[in-house]
Amino acid sequence: MIWNEARECMSRDELMTLQGKRLVKMVRKVYHSVAYYRTKMQQEGIEPGDIRRIEDLDKLPFTTKEDLIQNNPLDFMAVPQSEIIRYHSSNATTGAEIIVGCTRNDIDIWAECVARCIYMAGLTKNDTIQIAYNYGLFTGGLGAHYGAEKVGAAVVPSSTCSIDRLIQIMKELNVTGIMCTPSYLLHISQMIENMGEVKNLKLKTAICGTETWSEKMRTDIEGMLGISIHDVYGFSEFAGLGVACDCECHKGLHVQEDFFVPEILDKNTNIAVKDGETGELVFTTLRREGIPLIKYRTGDMTTITHERCHCGRTNARIGKFYSKTDDTIVIRGVSVFRFQLENMLADLEHVRVRYRMRIYRESKLDMIEVLVAMEEFGRVPSIEEKEVIRSSVVTAVRNTIGITPKVLFTDMKMIQETSKGNSVVVDERQ
Repeated sequence: MIWNEARECMSRDELMTLQGKRLVKMVRKVYHSVAYYRTKMQQEGIEPGDIRRIEDLDKLPFTTKEDLIQNNPLDFMAVPQSEIIRYHSSNATTGAEIIVGCTRNDIDIWAECVARCIYMAGLTKNDTIQIAYNYGLFTGGLGAHYGAEKVGAAVVPSSTCSIDRLIQIMKELNVTGIMCTPSYLLHISQMIENMGEVKNLKLKTAICGTETWSEKMRTDIEGMLGISIHDVYGFSEFAGLGVACDCECHKGLHVQEDFFVPEILDKNTNIAVKDGETGELVFTTLRREGIPLIKYRTGDMTTITHERCHCGRTNARIGKFYSKTDDTIVIRGVSVFRFQLENMLADLEHVRVRYRMRIYRESKLDMIEVLVAMEEFGRVPSIEEKEVIRSSVVTAVRNTIGITPKVLFTDMKMIQETSKGNSVVVDERQ
């Protein structure tokens, strides 16, 4: 099923003509409205008149996450602040969150993109869709919610429910679709299987995103629940979920190219690679009003193909993500830099102990364990002292990643086996 055939099945020539018109308009807008881009373009000797078609995209300067972090969010807005109706922040944190503002039109486009993804997954107005992404500053919950409502489906906003309650609602309301992170769906699936409730559910489809996950995880969950699962891609800097999604063919994620122009570039030369070759994914927004972004470096390493898909869609498809260009660690859909975790532990030095953080998988779910060595006390610490330390560690990790870690007390020998300095972060996942 195709939600917007006129846009999703355009010929490449028609699409590139549309992209060119929108790029010209967008560049003119940001040049006159965003001092940051005007300065960057002037430094490169570029004027809006130099951009006449989509092929001129390679003349424009790059934008990075560091650019967004180091500047005030308002500095990137291409509209007056009075036109902003919503603020969100990215789930990728580098010591400072990235705040983005959305206009009414941005929200409408976001809903349109998610609606297309929901149709790609085979869900329609006749379905009941459970939203188990978090609502709030992160864009997962609200984006999925608006997209489901746009297609006319019944929406169940269950992000704050316990898993037991979520499964109960799934049964009572004959839920047919669910949108959540893949690791959370795996956890739900195991609970459903253990409870023997699979046969009592009407669930047929899941749309999962915000995490890197394997085909094996997909097939494992599909096998447990007897459903089909679709991968969705997006991030708050653009429009949250909905930038791309895979159809029933599962041969890559279709990019909404009338709104976002994807490029796959060699990370060293910044030259476009051939279809099927791995490079860094770079996006340019074509209709974003609140904070338009030019040649935004996502840091995601992947491939692209422009071949027409068997589903009938003609938009480009990106592949699975191989790695990040930076030292980012993704834990249950939350991205942090390694140095941020190390600094977080170093900030706990007032308790006079040594730490090691271990990231691993248990039953295919990302887990965090923090080892605590306490020889520096010079004596056996009391239960009360241990509880203070445990509480400090749990609070710090939860505030940074949103996950409650296991805290184990050990000795310096185990810490020193892998430690470098006062703290170390070890990612044991493959």
